[in-house]
Amino acid sequence: MDNQLTAATQTRAGFFTKNRAAVSLLFLMNGFLVGCWAPKIPEFAERLHLNKFELGLMILVFGLGSLFMMPLAGAQIASRGSKVVAKAMAVLLLPSLIALTITQSVWTAAIAIFLFGGFIGAMDVAMNANAVAVEQSMHRAIMSSCHAFWSLGGLIGSAMGGFLISHWGALGHAQVATVLAAIFLAAAWPMILADHPHPDEEKPKARLPMTPLPWLLGIMALFSMVPEGAVLDWGALYLREELGASITLSGFAFAAFSLTMSTMRFAGDLVRDRFGAVMTLRVCTLFAIVGMLIASRAPSAEIAVIGFALCGIGISNMVPIAFSAAGNVPGLQAGIGLSVVTTMGYSGILIAPSAIGFVAEHAGFAAIFTALPVLLVVVLLLSRLARYADGIGGASH
Repeated sequence: MDNQLTAATQTRAGFFTKNRAAVSLLFLMNGFLVGCWAPKIPEFAERLHLNKFELGLMILVFGLGSLFMMPLAGAQIASRGSKVVAKAMAVLLLPSLIALTITQSVWTAAIAIFLFGGFIGAMDVAMNANAVAVEQSMHRAIMSSCHAFWSLGGLIGSAMGGFLISHWGALGHAQVATVLAAIFLAAAWPMILADHPHPDEEKPKARLPMTPLPWLLGIMALFSMVPEGAVLDWGALYLREELGASITLSGFAFAAFSLTMSTMRFAGDLVRDRFGAVMTLRVCTLFAIVGMLIASRAPSAEIAVIGFALCGIGISNMVPIAFSAAGNVPGLQAGIGLSVVTTMGYSGILIAPSAIGFVAEHAGFAAIFTALPVLLVVVLLLSRLARYADGIGGASH
């Protein structure tokens, strides 16, 4: 009863409550550390003498760590709540960048990157679950803005990464990043919403849906996040190796992508309310297709950065819309739909980039980025399913 009164008071008090600020900071911290990893990849590969194929295996280990930890985190959230799991995973995540920086052997690097991916993924599940709880307490949609803070974190981390690595070295960069991430977590710590899941919800969550709709939405999320993972893991190397960019400029591949993505995600809820989820998704998908084609055929690194920026505009609200639609599938519990779509979607950003590395070893990154728009065309063909996202914030919440 006290929690309900508190939530009602917060909803009346203003649009941006303490609980919303806290979960936004968690998204910011997670995205920041992922963004810090992006410009470290070329140095990481050089230090361990990895070719594209071997680096692809390392990135695959990152994805396997996430996919291993995500269901474990989900089970803990079901019994302990997202607040406890989010805090624990965030604390465990903090030293990961330093561990990745000081390791000197392939095997210890594999362990470090497995744990890094695992804690990133587990924290991701927990903070998304906490965002859903905050949405329910506020009776309004906040998912797009939460993902905007993740993108903003990625922007900050990737934009400063190349500069710090070139001036302070890889270890100095990792130390600064760790301190900043700890500050984000400390600010969020006392304000995180304490959700209390009901034991009777655990059994339905274990059942896979038999209807095709959540799986089709999962394909939408998957094909939206594969390009994001490609830019994150391979954008810097593409600019550096195939377009002759400097270390600093190469860091701006994901930075430009994150800048436009975060900006559009902050406006995402308002845009969707004005034009509807279907129209918003279609326009965003067209932007993503054009941007990726420009980046793939760019004659210079600067033009490629512009292409990645346009792609960020497009990708920005595609994933939040798919997640919102998954939580509003008729006749299906929100948790079941979300579990399918988020797992399929995150596999795109975690696993697919490793396959891209294998192909790039023979075909090059330009060919990869040219082929990715095919996946976005599939999202465009499925865009009518986004109409379910317009139900968010209604009586069901």
